[in-house]
Parts: sequence; C-alpha cells; structure tokens
Amino acid sequence: MKRRVKKHLPNAITCANLFSGCVGIVFAFQGDLVVAAYALFLAAIFDFFDGFASRVLQSFSGIGKDLDSLADMVSFGVLPSVILYELFLQAPPAPGIGTYLNFIAFLIPVFSALRLAKFNSDTRQAEIFIGLPTPANAILIASLPLLMLQYPNLSKYILNPWVLSVFVIVMCALLVAELPLLSLKFKNRDVDQNIYRYLLLLFSAILVLFFKFAAVPAIIFIYIVLSVIQFKISKNEVPGRN
Repeated sequence: MKRRVKKHLPNAITCANLFSGCVGIVFAFQGDLVVAAYALFLAAIFDFFDGFASRVLQSFSGIGKDLDSLADMVSFGVLPSVILYELFLQAPPAPGIGTYLNFIAFLIPVFSALRLAKFNSDTRQAEIFIGLPTPANAILIASLPLLMLQYPNLSKYILNPWVLSVFVIVMCALLVAELPLLSLKFKNRDVDQNIYRYLLLLFSAILVLFFKFAAVPAIIFIYIVLSVIQFKISKNEVPGRN
C-alpha cells in the first residue's frame, strides 16, 4: 500500500494541476478572469508540490515527466492565453486590424509547447533553466487582471491592443531565449551556494507583503536580473546543445 501511494502521489498532484487549469479555462472564457487567475495560481502550487513529492519520495518515472509537461501545457500554456484573449476582447479594436489582432494571444501556448519540449530534451537544464519557465510566464499573465482589480487606473494602459501585443511577443521570446535562469530547487541549505535563491525569496516575500499582486511583475524582473548577475559573476557559459 505504501509503495503504491509513493508511486502515484506525485502523479495525482500533477493531475490536480491539470484539473485546476481546465477549471480556470472555463472561468476565463466566461469572462471571470479573477477566478481564472486564482485557478492558475492553484495549478502553480500543485506544480511545485508534485516535483517536491517526487524528490522526497524518490518516485521518478517517464510517465510522470510526460504527464507534468502535458498538465503544464494546459495550465501554463492554454489558460494564460485565454486570459490574454479575454483582455484583448476588453480592449478597443486595433485600427485597421480590428479583432484579428486578438488571436496573437494564442502564440503563448505555441511557444509554451516549444519551451516544454525543449526542457524535456535538453540535458543542460538539469541544474538550471534556459529560457523563462512556463509557470513564471503564466503567473505574470494571470497577475494582469488582478493588477487591474487592485489598481483600476492601470486598466487604460493594460487594455491597449498594441501594449498587449508587444507583451505577448516579449513573453514568447523569453520562453525560448538562450537565457540561463535560476532553478529554485534547493539541494542543500548552504547560504553561499543558494545566496541568489534566498535573495529572490526574500525580495519576493517583502514585495508581496507590501504590494500583493502588483509585486508579480517586479518579482519576475528580479528573478531574471538575479539570474543574469549570478551567471555573470560565476562566469558560467550556457553549454551548447548536442
């Protein structure tokens, strides 16, 4: 019985991630972007704990890895694109293009799929990430409707078809960029070895405490900056792909 639980618990948590993503998509298409954002955040929590459970229980399998990518594709690929699409619908149509520009939102799952496929086949990413992880990208997108709820004056800047289009292009580029980024997997508690991870957690906690959801874009920015600083200081180069 214990062996069976040990084997299937991580996959069950991954399925909870997928379920949350599906529920979020329904709410997003209904226009309830706040609940959709919460569903995405819940999926991200499950995504963290399925990996944590796998490491603690030493339960790794090829099926688990594939299932995780499929769940991430829904929760962190399709769901954030639907949130963006609904934001485009709330924005005034782009002159000369109309609502056709709205479909650029669905580049997010395309590049998320490329990012996940790259991660699964790229041996360089055992210790680091190369390109922005799909959960980080999705969380940033999900923070947009919550930002508008927290600060209504930002709506006129966010609900602009050109601003949203540039945002989509930048996020797609970051997903597949040859940019080395920190992995948040702690192998030990040594401060020297994990100093940038601890700094990221510290800055994140402070920002969330004071700014709530408005902290998310700043946290993603700090994450990228700390990663660049770490790799510049350590002078580690991203190894080429075989």
